Amino acid sequence: MTESDQDDVNRRANEKAKKRKQARDKMLATKTIEKGLVIVHTGKGKGKSTAAFGLAARAIGNGMKVGIVQYVKGKWDTGERVVMEKFPDQVTIRTMGEGFTWETQDRARDVAAAWAAWEASKKMIKSARGDDAGYDMVILDELNIVLRYGYLPLNEVLEVLTGKPDNLHVVITGRNAKPELIEVADLVTEMTMVKHPFRSGVKAQKGIEF
Repeated sequence: MTESDQDDVNRRANEKAKKRKQARDKMLATKTIEKGLVIVHTGKGKGKSTAAFGLAARAIGNGMKVGIVQYVKGKWDTGERVVMEKFPDQVTIRTMGEGFTWETQDRARDVAAAWAAWEASKKMIKSARGDDAGYDMVILDELNIVLRYGYLPLNEVLEVLTGKPDNLHVVITGRNAKPELIEVADLVTEMTMVKHPFRSGVKAQKGIEF
């Protein structure tokens, strides 16, 4: 390719980029609503809670206050919890799970733990930005799991979420999100598992799973 040909390719590419920017700027000009979102991370793939904690880190960097309730993984000594605990003025973590259902083998205890976590969640949701201890974001980690097993009434959860303060972001994680929850959510991401080392005999590893 000659220098002249290369200049022609660059010119056409720049013209296309200019048109794309104009189209994007026009589209962005129509997006004027600012509101707290209900965000759901679901699916069989890995990374649902990890993505939620990534949002928490982003919120901290923006000076926001974050409340976190862990419904299942309370017994796990996770790296993300250690990081979040370094920001006590911005983050409150309630680790209220009793472990995975196949580990506890005690449904009554699991239900009681789910209800205790839900009560803590409601207090956080009601104490949104503007209050003395208000939150900008509340993460309900693995809430989908307890909803799947029927430990909490779905209708009550939906009522609280749809009635949350307008400026509060609520992030919900866990596989098998209920269709009704997906319907009321503003943003839903489904993690799809393509390949996982566990199937090849690789155990959960520090820094990856916890």
